[in-house]
Amino acid sequence: MERSVRIMGIDPGTNYMGYGILEIVGGKPHPLILGDIDLHKIGDAHQKLRYIFERVQALVREYHPTEVAFESPFFGTNVQSMLKLGRAQGVAIAAVLNTEEDIAIAEYAPTRIKQAITGRGQASKQQIAAMINSMLQTDYQPRRLDATDGMAVALCHWLTTSNTLTRLTAGERRKGLGGDSKARKGSSSWSKFVEANPERIKR
Repeated sequence: MERSVRIMGIDPGTNYMGYGILEIVGGKPHPLILGDIDLHKIGDAHQKLRYIFERVQALVREYHPTEVAFESPFFGTNVQSMLKLGRAQGVAIAAVLNTEEDIAIAEYAPTRIKQAITGRGQASKQQIAAMINSMLQTDYQPRRLDATDGMAVALCHWLTTSNTLTRLTAGERRKGLGGDSKARKGSSSWSKFVEANPERIKR
């Protein structure tokens, strides 16, 4: 009997934390839910972390994912922002580990997620949202695109782990640091991506 797989993707944030959950049935992804954890009205930084912990833990206990994937913090020029994102991600990971569930955890760099979904490592949030709807045959119109970003993390994880070649060439270290060289550089041609992946485009 095939093992049931349920993947939760989390896009950490300090104002909004996006999440999406996929169920894999017959080798195909089926979306269950997507949304965001609203943190922008919580002024105290430590209370934000507490709320992240409680909400992520509640989602895990409600939906029972077997695997949880996170977007890793972006290494930009703003060190303070990076530290805040790192704390938010760390607390979310701790919330997953603190449940009674036996859950596998993975991490992907932002460029790798964008590459997996759109074929371009520098894709916009709007392009990611459009491709999510195309690939999953949904019509998500979230108020904030953090929600579709969370689903993108889950979908990236499924695409990576369901593809034998990708799994062999993108080990744990590469997943955490941004994937292979193509993932970091992005695709040189959107049309080539569409031509090579017609099944991902909703007609």
